[in-house]
Amino acid sequence: MSFTAHETAIVDAGAVIGNGTRLWHWVHVCAGARIGEDCSLGQGVYVGGAARLGRRVKVQNHVSIYDAVTLEDDVFCGPGVVFTNVLNPRSAVVRKAQYRPTLVRRGATLGANCTLVCGVTIGEYALVGAGAVVTHDVKPYALVLGVPARHAGWVSAHGERLDLPGELPAGESAQACCPATGERYLLQGDGLHLLEANGEGDGNR
Repeated sequence: MSFTAHETAIVDAGAVIGNGTRLWHWVHVCAGARIGEDCSLGQGVYVGGAARLGRRVKVQNHVSIYDAVTLEDDVFCGPGVVFTNVLNPRSAVVRKAQYRPTLVRRGATLGANCTLVCGVTIGEYALVGAGAVVTHDVKPYALVLGVPARHAGWVSAHGERLDLPGELPAGESAQACCPATGERYLLQGDGLHLLEANGEGDGNR
């Protein structure tokens, strides 16, 4: 594998790092970790041995990605994002067998200093606002804000806020276009769906 690492970075034997990935100052990647191609890990990032990162993942400074955390392709982690893997940690009680997996799906953004309580799934292209505390699953394309994080709207795959209501009465639907790309989205009771991408519909991508 051909990746770039600053002289202060530590990569333990047994870690797998994809081509084109860049590791900056004081990054530590543990044995067993899997990191895809063309990722960028900023200063002070830690990656546990059972963590998994897809391709083109960008992790800003001072983020610890612990065991049981998976970041799919094109995920963005702002500085200071916090992951956890145990709900009720105690220093004197070993609970490694009780880790709860956290999954961040393709294209999602985690804003600076947000916290993800373990066991949640962040849907594709969702956007978690800065400082939010996520305690429940987040739907694809959803914007969540606050403590605890609550649904505040919808965003496109391009990251633009869509002119849509947060919820709809049963049986109703609404459409909106991304102001940056023109892609059309359909909001129904089960969530937001992409109708067109580069001329071809592909559901939730």
